[in-house]
Amino acid sequence: MIDGRQVCKTTSTTNKRLAQKRQDAWRTEIAQGQYSLLKKAPNLKEWSEKYLESVDHPNTHRRYKSSKANLEAFFGDSRLDHISATRIEEFKRVRREDGVKTATINRDLRFLAQILKQAERERFIGRSPFDLGKFFANESRERRKPHILSFEEQAKLLAVAPPRVRVLTVMGVETGMRTGEMKGLRWEDIDFLNDILRVEKSKSRAGIRSVPLSGFCKSELLKWRSLVGPEYSEWVFPNLSNRRHPLQGGRKAWASALKKAGIPFFPIYNLRHTFASRMTAAGVSPLTIAQMLGHASTQTVPRYAQVLDQNRFDAMKKLESLRQSSISNGTAPETVQATKQDIRPADRTKSQ
Repeated sequence: MIDGRQVCKTTSTTNKRLAQKRQDAWRTEIAQGQYSLLKKAPNLKEWSEKYLESVDHPNTHRRYKSSKANLEAFFGDSRLDHISATRIEEFKRVRREDGVKTATINRDLRFLAQILKQAERERFIGRSPFDLGKFFANESRERRKPHILSFEEQAKLLAVAPPRVRVLTVMGVETGMRTGEMKGLRWEDIDFLNDILRVEKSKSRAGIRSVPLSGFCKSELLKWRSLVGPEYSEWVFPNLSNRRHPLQGGRKAWASALKKAGIPFFPIYNLRHTFASRMTAAGVSPLTIAQMLGHASTQTVPRYAQVLDQNRFDAMKKLESLRQSSISNGTAPETVQATKQDIRPADRTKSQ
């Protein structure tokens, strides 16, 4: 009896002694208040809508809403306790057959995992199927390699870019900020006296941070402020059709600037990858890079930091310098002589 209700539950064994032990364990949990009855599980549609109400960030809300529609198209309005590991695998198979990319499937699965975990916490289901198996697929093979802007390309781009695209480019490669973070900046968030700006709105809690300004970035921001300053709008990048709102879009201007510079198109978000790669090349620690990017951990830094080709060339030059130094010091001839002595007579004959 639990809370005045009789509970019938099998011990799943025919051994009387083992069955008695399991019953005693349950009685102990009941006495300690650790055993709680499961509530009636809600339907997927009802529970996912309730979960969406707790999501504040508009981009995350939009993404989850799309995943919600994808899940409901397959599972229908099933009860949460009827969503098993087998049905999740079937969902993955059907989505793959429809030609859906692995990254999209993983996003849908993450949303499903979160709502099921919440249902487990509130005792609607005993345990989430995601605790019992691995459902997420490796999407690195399908992920497009980001374009890392070289310094030469950057010079070409800045030479032809209009003022707004120019300052966004400099901020991207000098601060590593997300595109949405840059567009959401207010002039009051920038402290030119102490060379720092404050990111007040981001996609995660770790994204709320202070970002140092380089001399180059500060100079470009001051030039931009002389064109569109606080007197015109509170936003650093205002919507020119309505200065009371921040900039929306801007993809066409970015694509046009790349075309004029003779650079193949890539999303402006890749400037964030460029920043991380340059930081890595400069020898900055992964922890510091993660903090500057607004990441909660260093696990995602390798995704953003690509080793620059110049680093490979420098590494090869160092190897060549080491070889030349060894030859000049007489190390190489000794190595060659030792190699000749190691050849067996039969091999030496063949070589002759």
